[in-house]
Amino acid sequence: MTTAPTPSRPSEAGAWLDRVLGAAAAVLLFGLMALTTADVIGRYLFNSPLRGAFEVTELLLLTLIFAGLPLASRADEHVALDFIDMVLTPGGRLFVRRLVDLICGLLILGLAWRVWIKAGKIAAYGDTTEVLRLPVAPL
Repeated sequence: MTTAPTPSRPSEAGAWLDRVLGAAAAVLLFGLMALTTADVIGRYLFNSPLRGAFEVTELLLLTLIFAGLPLASRADEHVALDFIDMVLTPGGRLFVRRLVDLICGLLILGLAWRVWIKAGKIAAYGDTTEVLRLPVAPL
C-alpha cells in the first residue's frame, strides 16, 4: 500500500491562496449580482435606478477579474486550442506548452509594468469616479 506524499509548503500556501481568491471572487460575484438586481428592480419598478450603480459595477467587475485570473492560471483552465497537439510528439507538446507559458508570462509582465506606471499617475492625480467620487487609485 502506498501513501500520499506529504504536502509541501508551497502547495499549502497555494491552496490557501486558492481558497482566499475563490472566496473573494464568490463574494464579488454575489455583490455584482445583488447590485445589478437591485438596480434593475429600482429602474423598472420604481423608476429610480441606483445612483452610481454603473461605476460600482465596473469596479466590482475589475476586481472580480483580477481575483479570478490567478485561479484560472494556477489550475491551467484557460481556453486552449489543442488541434496542433494531434500532430506533435509528447516532447513537442511539452516544448510548445513551455513556449506559450513563457510568451504569456512575458506579456503579463509587460502589461503589469505598464499598469503599475498608469496606476502611479492615477494616484498622483487623485482621480475619482464621476458620480460617486470614489478614488480610482486603489483599484
